Amino acid sequence: MSMFSTGILVLTSPLHTLPLRIAPVLSSAAQVVERTLYVHLHPGLNLGSAGQARPVYIPPVADFSSLISRLYSNAADICGHLDVRVLLTNIRAQQGLTGAGGASNPFPSPQTLSHSPEVVLTDFPLQDPGQSSLVAQCLQRYAGHCYACTPGLAPVLLHPQLKTLEKEEAEQELELEGGGTARPEPLQTYNDVVVGGTFDRLHGAHKTLLNISCLLANKRFLIGVCDEDLLKNKVLKELIEPYALRVEKLQEFLQDVKPSLQYEIVPLSDPFGPSITDSDLQCIVVSEETRRGGEAVNKKRLENGLPGLVLHEIQLIKDAHHSEIEEEKISSSSFRSRLLGTLLTPPKEKPHLPPFPYIIGLSGGSGSGKSSIARRLEALGAVRIDSDQLGHETYSPGAAAYERVVEEFGEEVLNEDKTINRRSLGRKVFGNKERLKSLTDIVWPEIALLVKNKIQQAREEGKQVCVVDAAVLLEAGWTDMVHEVWVTIIPEEEAVLRITARDGVSEEDARRRLQSQWSNARQVEHANVVLCTLWEPDVTQRQVLKAWNLLQERIRKRQENNSPLS
Repeated sequence: MSMFSTGILVLTSPLHTLPLRIAPVLSSAAQVVERTLYVHLHPGLNLGSAGQARPVYIPPVADFSSLISRLYSNAADICGHLDVRVLLTNIRAQQGLTGAGGASNPFPSPQTLSHSPEVVLTDFPLQDPGQSSLVAQCLQRYAGHCYACTPGLAPVLLHPQLKTLEKEEAEQELELEGGGTARPEPLQTYNDVVVGGTFDRLHGAHKTLLNISCLLANKRFLIGVCDEDLLKNKVLKELIEPYALRVEKLQEFLQDVKPSLQYEIVPLSDPFGPSITDSDLQCIVVSEETRRGGEAVNKKRLENGLPGLVLHEIQLIKDAHHSEIEEEKISSSSFRSRLLGTLLTPPKEKPHLPPFPYIIGLSGGSGSGKSSIARRLEALGAVRIDSDQLGHETYSPGAAAYERVVEEFGEEVLNEDKTINRRSLGRKVFGNKERLKSLTDIVWPEIALLVKNKIQQAREEGKQVCVVDAAVLLEAGWTDMVHEVWVTIIPEEEAVLRITARDGVSEEDARRRLQSQWSNARQVEHANVVLCTLWEPDVTQRQVLKAWNLLQERIRKRQENNSPLS
């Protein structure tokens, strides 16, 4: 079957049988769609009659909440590569509507989605195989009414793959009939709804929260997005997407899901934002984890003379794929940890560098575990070039930099045996930018020459990969010497603990040393690959192996592309 970038899945099963269907239907849909899958809940829609199936409003019922959670939870397990979005355009409280048979078309004109569907899929049950072309035509027309689709929209009936479910569904029907079918419980909705969060790398748990909030909101939906100080204590905060990008992704998702709502997205620099001052708000959506935050909001509102908000609590989604360093729930921090060792930005082409050896520039602040990662890469077959060690060589008597350092800083930086006392030299330049620049202007070019000699030696020996272990790689402007930049990061508090334990310096000295270096965030901006040694050594080893294996793939592709036979 052909693969399509974007598809729309029209679910017609009754609400009470849908939970059984979601997993197999998503699994089948993932065989056809590879990027974005819109899901349209339309229980009771009849695509089997010659008359045209018309979209109608469906009143919101409490079951929709658990269905939405189920959909996103199953999607995370079964087709995590797909961007699944549940559309709520046709779910709205309207007077006089009793269900799917109600009048009034929610799509006076086809809705423009941010990604135009190329295929429409459905779980509609075929009564006999001869019906398939009629259903396919009906499905095509129906999708054309609802959404602005790509010309030549392909219809796909998933029902033949769902046959095995019919027995279970029939049994469920009998159980329901035996107990007397209860009327679905209506969902309490509100004019103004609020939520808050970081919304980094929009995932299934975010989408559940946003979808259910959209379901509850009739008029306005206010979203507070964490920024600045609220990000300080986040795991791998340097990999959090920029605020503007998170907002852009939120807007696109919300506009697709329920374009009739008025959306307000505001930056949060404290945990409360407008939730404690906006008198129009009626409901705040929380999870089990953030319920206490919701209660704190209400306490502040009461202090401000405002009525409390209804707390609507949703379940957290379990993450079936979490590792031992990740949370059990689907969370952004888990997604960030999975980026470690992967290629975050493609390396720039550097035609002036010979293709081999392929050179990795490895940088990172004091205590970040950079050198331990360099040694791990060496164990995997890379040639390790230790620029700190080469730095020592530049200070030795007779080296080119030696005379210039003594001339610039005086003989008081010499030991009795005429070698340079680096500690004494360090005291002269520490905290003095001009003096430090005088030193680096002498030493860095000399170290760079020694690094280039080592690379040339590796080339002559036919080595494939070199790792230049250099804390000053970025500051010294050595990125032109390397094919890729890899950066190791560690939270500042952990770096301080490591430096004080390793070097026997005070906490204050350790912090000063870190402040004199480029920050993690600044280094990450220049990184192709990021690694972090915060966890157990075997976790670091897995990251390094992942990074190494992906690097080998990149090198192989380069060879194929540059091969005279290609």
